[in-house]
Amino acid sequence: MSVVQPPSTRAEQQARLDAAYRHCAAIAARHGKSYHLATRLLTPDRRPAIHALYAAARTADDLVDVPGADPAGDLLAWSRAVLAELDAGWSADPVRLALVHTYRRYRIPVEHLVDFLAAMTSDLEVTGYADTAALDRYTWGSAAVIGLQVLPVLGTAPGVAREEAAPHAIALGEAFQLTNFCRDVAEDVDRGRVYLPADLMAAHGVTREQLAAKRYDRNFGELMREMIAIVRRRYDDAAPGTPMLAPESRDCVRAATALYGGILTEIERADYRVLDRRVRVSRPRRLAVFARRLTAAQLARVRVTMAKPNSRSSTGA
Repeated sequence: MSVVQPPSTRAEQQARLDAAYRHCAAIAARHGKSYHLATRLLTPDRRPAIHALYAAARTADDLVDVPGADPAGDLLAWSRAVLAELDAGWSADPVRLALVHTYRRYRIPVEHLVDFLAAMTSDLEVTGYADTAALDRYTWGSAAVIGLQVLPVLGTAPGVAREEAAPHAIALGEAFQLTNFCRDVAEDVDRGRVYLPADLMAAHGVTREQLAAKRYDRNFGELMREMIAIVRRRYDDAAPGTPMLAPESRDCVRAATALYGGILTEIERADYRVLDRRVRVSRPRRLAVFARRLTAAQLARVRVTMAKPNSRSSTGA
């Protein structure tokens, strides 16, 4: 596979790269409103990389969920291209260019990208999961590795090794994904896929046919109640990881956790009726979470700046 060479001048390379990151930020703003709002709490140097990781995941996911004439071929071509470009260091595609730059800048292991692409490929063939263990194997590639990709960008606190924070990053990625599964039951079944464990469905007397018919009953409500309890335990597993992060990254994660966790609360308030509607956190609620974390995030940045050696001289004071 031929790989496009970068422009000959550094100025042109930087211009292309800046445009690629702006393109990814636009994708994040359009498709991940809660996620994008939380990223505004990050330091400006970290924000573009998070946008790139989101945009790449969204692009690959859309090749499966919003397919063209040949979804398998399109995903395979995209996967081969990004892996070749990661090795070469450049891409003509803006999303892949930003992803390549992010991976190389933060030295993110390529295995995380391979595992993610494998999970996306499985969505083309796998339509359900027998039990929680089977679903966990899928969420490793679709969600856990996203947490591991993001971790180097967020950074860890002084004295905290990345390996120490990694299990909590994995748990948070999985919690976000499982939250989506609870919210998007109707959309997923319309695509021919069910991400609720089959054994759990059977225990509550819920069938795929019932989901496809969008037929709510008490059994479905009890199934969702148990699923939400499972997801909240995953959030609990993730919680100890936030203090392990770089101080200036913590409020972004706290905001994202509050916003995504808020989806579960909204599902409960809707009496688990997710089959005939899309439950979401309201815009005023999203803005309230953002405002509450904004001051804390700003103070964290000031403290980090003041703690750096020669911080006074570096600012010209």
